[in-house]
Amino acid sequence: MRTRWLVNFALLLLVAGIVAFLYLRPAEKEELAQQYPVSSLKLADFSRLSVEFPAKAPVVFDKVDGFWYLAQPYKARADQMTVQRILSIVAAKSPEQFPGNDLARFGLDNPRLKLKLDQEEFIFGIYNPVSAEQYVAYKDAVYLVPPIYSETASTQIVELLDKSPLKPTEKVSGFDFSRLEQWEDVRLQVDLTDDAKWKVSLQNAKPDQQAMNEWYDTYWGKIRASAVEPYTPDRKASYPSFSVKLKDGKKVHFDKLQEAPELILGRPDEGMRYHFPADAGFALLNPPIGLAK
Repeated sequence: MRTRWLVNFALLLLVAGIVAFLYLRPAEKEELAQQYPVSSLKLADFSRLSVEFPAKAPVVFDKVDGFWYLAQPYKARADQMTVQRILSIVAAKSPEQFPGNDLARFGLDNPRLKLKLDQEEFIFGIYNPVSAEQYVAYKDAVYLVPPIYSETASTQIVELLDKSPLKPTEKVSGFDFSRLEQWEDVRLQVDLTDDAKWKVSLQNAKPDQQAMNEWYDTYWGKIRASAVEPYTPDRKASYPSFSVKLKDGKKVHFDKLQEAPELILGRPDEGMRYHFPADAGFALLNPPIGLAK
C-alpha cells in the first residue's frame, strides 16, 4: 500500500511540474507580421530610371553596358550603389496593402515624387504620422515603405554622381606625370608591367613594390573625390596636366586646375571636375618611387 501511495505521489508531482512548466514558460514569439511585396520586378530588368518631381525637370539615368549614367540634366557617370538603392523599391515589402481607389487619402493625387523604371511607375505620397513610412502606389495597390527610397532619389544631383576619377571599366597600366611641375624636369613615367611589377623611368629610382601597390590601391583604386561637378574646359587656358595610361592602349587626360587649399582635377573628355583634400591630392600625384638621395 505504501509503495502504491509513493508512486501516486510521484505521478502527482510530475503532473504538477508539467502544469507549472506550461503555465510559466515564456510565451511563443508571435508569428511574423505578413509582408506584402510591392512588386515582383527585378533590379536587372531596367535600362532607364526617371525621377520626376512636381515643380522641376526630371533627373534621368540610362544603363549603358551594365553601368548607370546620368542622362539629364547633363551627361555624367552615376554612383552605381546610389542608383541601385533607388531601384530597390521594386524589392520593397510593406506591412500594409490598400486598394488604390482613393489616392487622395494617401496624398497620391498630388504626388511628391514619381519613379519611372522603363514603363513601370511608382508614385510616392504622404508619410504615415505613426510609423513615418511613406505611402507608395504601384499598379492598383498602395503600400507603406521606408522613406529611404524617395529620400535617396531626391538627393542633390551632384551627390548622385560617381566620385571616382576613373570609370569602373578603365584598367590602369601606368601614369605619365611628365607635364606636372614637380616631375617636368625628369619627365616621370610610371608603368605597371605584364608581371604586375611597377617600373619607373628614372635610373636613380628604386621603387618598393609593396609601397607602390599600396599607393595605387589607396590613392587610385579606392579614392573618391570629396565633391564632383560639371567642368567646361577653357580652351585658351593652359594647365599642368598628366595622363593615366590604360591597358587597352588609351590614355585619360587630367588638368590640374588647383593645388591648394585643395586639389582640383578636371577631366575634359567627360566634362567633370573632381575635388580632393590637399593631403590626399598630394599623394595622388606623387608616387613613392624611391629616389636615391
